[in-house]
Amino acid sequence: MSADTKKRVLIIANELSPYTEFTDFAHILNKLAIKTFDSGLEIRVIMPRFGLINERRHRLHEVVRLSGINVIIDKDDYPLMIKVASLPSARLQVYFMDNEDYFKRKAVFRDDQDNFFDDNGERMIFFCKSALETVKKFGWPPHVIHCHGWMTSLAPLYLKTTYKKEPVFGYSKVIYTAQADQFSETLHANFAKKAMISAEIKDKDFEHFKEGTNSALTIGAGKAADVVVFGSEEIPSSITDELKPSRTKKVIPYDATWTEDVTPLLELYKSLTES
Repeated sequence: MSADTKKRVLIIANELSPYTEFTDFAHILNKLAIKTFDSGLEIRVIMPRFGLINERRHRLHEVVRLSGINVIIDKDDYPLMIKVASLPSARLQVYFMDNEDYFKRKAVFRDDQDNFFDDNGERMIFFCKSALETVKKFGWPPHVIHCHGWMTSLAPLYLKTTYKKEPVFGYSKVIYTAQADQFSETLHANFAKKAMISAEIKDKDFEHFKEGTNSALTIGAGKAADVVVFGSEEIPSSITDELKPSRTKKVIPYDATWTEDVTPLLELYKSLTES
């Protein structure tokens, strides 16, 4: 463990109440973030700045000192804008990753004809890289990184490969929340090529992701994480059978009481900061 006695938790999520709510876990994460802060742990949250998030209502403002990073996807540069807001009824900060190409649209994953966006795979790559590059720029080494939502599913892979030798992530334990599928489509055919962002990612590392289905992303992320939390009681056996406890992986079964009391998840954070 690092000599720094401060314990830090980073939540990377594509949903968090009150900004976006796709599943019940958006409310659980809200309670968990606040309880983590109140417990004395340092915590920061990173999420996408989807176009439906009202910046005025939620008091988002750009963090100029952090913006200016260019995120490269398949040799193309995309400028990253970082915005911040304080979570209501708490003093903890939520950082929003923004880019006009990927997040300006006033829809989340589908157009007004209910068509799944062709570039959702690229948007995920951009978000995951942006989140990790932002933490590097913070110079804020998290002991625990909790990835939640399918748009975060590449982050555990990147942390175990491309970013493995980055000092800021040297002590990080990674949690991934596995959920029931949120979409039935398959990501664009170029997804695998674009998602393998460095030579450190080998074909065997990407094997579980390559089909580009929601289940494949969940399994791939769960395989790369140190701890898997089942975030729903409706997860199919095709996922749960792949994500079983092992010598190197802990699995936390879903508990419906989390909607009222997130103490067990906070205790998980605390135990990982000490390991």
